[in-house]
Amino acid sequence: MAQPQTAWDQHPEPLTVASAPVPEYGSGSLADLLPTLAAGLGVPDMSATITELTPADRNCVFLIDGLGWEQLRAHPEDAPFMTSLLATSRGGTGRPLTAGYPATTATSLASVGTGLPPGAHGLPGYTVRNPDTGELMNQLRWQPWAPPGPWQPYPTVFQLAHAAGVHAAQVSSPTFENTPLTKVALSGGRFLGRLSGEDRVDLAAEQLAAGDRSLVYTYFAEVDGAGHRFGVDSDAWRGQLMYADRLVQRLAEQLPPRSALYVTADHGMIDVPFDEEHRIDFDEDWELSAGVALLGGEGRARHVYAVPGAANDVLTCWREVLGEQFWVASRDEAIAAGWFGPQVDERVYGRIGDVVAAAQDDVLLIASEREPKESAMVGNHGSMTPAEQLVPLLEVRS
Repeated sequence: MAQPQTAWDQHPEPLTVASAPVPEYGSGSLADLLPTLAAGLGVPDMSATITELTPADRNCVFLIDGLGWEQLRAHPEDAPFMTSLLATSRGGTGRPLTAGYPATTATSLASVGTGLPPGAHGLPGYTVRNPDTGELMNQLRWQPWAPPGPWQPYPTVFQLAHAAGVHAAQVSSPTFENTPLTKVALSGGRFLGRLSGEDRVDLAAEQLAAGDRSLVYTYFAEVDGAGHRFGVDSDAWRGQLMYADRLVQRLAEQLPPRSALYVTADHGMIDVPFDEEHRIDFDEDWELSAGVALLGGEGRARHVYAVPGAANDVLTCWREVLGEQFWVASRDEAIAAGWFGPQVDERVYGRIGDVVAAAQDDVLLIASEREPKESAMVGNHGSMTPAEQLVPLLEVRS
């Protein structure tokens, strides 16, 4: 008679690199959105790779930071207008886009603005090593500073559209006008700074009407901020979602003729409980820290930079300790699997960790001493789970 299986015998299999759900680069990722719209506007060398979208003369992208597909669908009462548009997502298929890996703001905004995946535009994480200096660089805050042009040398879609005679504009917070991230990811045409959400969407509608062919971008950050601080589904988060919903409706009601409004996001979000089971502290774990020179990325999407000669040992250890909860890959394995896109430029190769770890479960690899603020966040993102990776592409046409 077979003996019953004990808890000691029940060891889940480690996650394989091949089992990670790679973003839909080239057909349905954020990097494909602006090239598709620009191709419909006749901008040279742009390809309409999101084949479900129909061209329009005037296009507006409204990006709501942190509003994932799953979070929107879970809160119909707080976002009635956007909920009514769910069936329009991705050209009427009712399907989402994928953000790209990692699902984080700096990476996603660069993917949106350049029309390139992370392996090409070169912002492959929240913090990554600068191979020229050996320092860890925060790509959202651009600290320590690095020359923006060499870091991301490709033209943005807005620059290409402007050169082709399309009226290109972005309407956002004035604080973003001269940041390096805006320069490398979203520059081109006119930047118009407005503080309130109402002023931004009103001006976005005006800018759409300012050209016979227009490409306009506007942005709202507060849904993401409330999620990080209080968690998805908190009263504060719901309040920001309600406000964002009203902004989307306000903009939709002002669209000039021959316009298409696309509402999307840079990533979704997941809440992680505050206990040792769900929050593994790198700064207190001697196994995980052994052989590690720099810890980059963020809690659900880590770049791990090993001391010289220790990369294989670090990979082995991380797989043994985290392999049932994280997809753990070497740099070359992650690149070959397409995590960062179909190819990785030579200048970007050294920015990617020797080891790359992406969370599957509702876990977080925090660093309480190195990253006290990030380690205290309720809502988190970065990995390839549906809650983080899937974003809407809601559509309103006039």
